[in-house]
Parts: sequence; structure tokens; C-alpha cells
Amino acid sequence: MANLSPSRLWMMRAGFLGLSLLIMFFHLIPLDTVPRRWAPPDLLIAFAFAWSLRRPDYAPAPSIAAVMLMADLLFQRPPGLMALLVVLGSEYLKTRASGLRGASFAGEWLAVCLSLLAIAVLNRLTLGLLAVEQAQLSLSLIQMAMTMIAYPFVVFVTQSLMGVRKPAPSDTDAMGGWA
Repeated sequence: MANLSPSRLWMMRAGFLGLSLLIMFFHLIPLDTVPRRWAPPDLLIAFAFAWSLRRPDYAPAPSIAAVMLMADLLFQRPPGLMALLVVLGSEYLKTRASGLRGASFAGEWLAVCLSLLAIAVLNRLTLGLLAVEQAQLSLSLIQMAMTMIAYPFVVFVTQSLMGVRKPAPSDTDAMGGWA
């Protein structure tokens, strides 16, 4: 019951925001000024999905929306599009979290991969319809694949280092289930 205290809940919510700011900080540091032929994984999305599936109360939709909107502005993407898509994806995964709680990790990973694929396709379609300049398709596909590959490592870090684990059945019963 100590894990369900309001101070722990708000500490973990602040931890999610702090982790997101740290990821954005390291993403913005100019380590290499030569354009790359590959795209790194989108760790913001991976951590948002991992926290949404493990503990939906630690990563509420307004926090994810604020983080992704700030990332849109800092990374010079069209403001709000990726934020909307990630919030929709994380909310979809939150609704599936109770069913995935008893499933194997492979089922969770498949659901995350399908959500990442949907986000990538909807992002490309929307930007194409609005005639917004986009990165090469190969870079978008590489980033999506790298995010899918990085997801198990993100879950490992989330569970082992940050203590964000799937709740026990007694935890969900004590809180009246997940909203």
C-alpha cells in the first residue's frame, strides 16, 4: 500500500517529466554536425509507451501531451501533430493495458510496435496531405524500426532502474481499477 501513496504518485509523475526533459536535452546537444544516414530511436515515445503500459497513473495524458508538444517545438516539427498521435497511441495502449497485463512480453511488444507503425503512417500521411516538407522515407522507417528494437531495453531500464513495474492485482483492486 505504500506504493500507492499520493506522494509516490506525484514523485513518479515528476520523474516522468524529468526523464523526458533529460532525453530532450541530450537530443539537442550538438555532438555531431555531419548529417547521419540513420535515425536514432525516439526514446520519448518508447518511454511514454512503457510507462503507459506499466503504470498508466504515472504518465497521464496531459503530461504526455505537454512533453510531446514541447518536443515538437524544440525539434522543429509541426506543432501538435506528433503530440496528438502519441497521446492517441498511449491512450490506446492504456485501454489495452489490463488485457496485456496477463499476456507475455511478446504481446505487449507487438501492441507497441503496431502503435508505432500507426503513428509513423498517420504522421507521414498527414504531412503529405498538408504538403509539409518531410524527412526521407528511409529515415522515418529506420527511426520507427530502431524505436521498436529499443523498446525492450527501455522496458528493462524502466523496470530495473526506475521501479516502474506492472501493478499487482491487489494494487488495481485497492485503487478501484485503472481509469
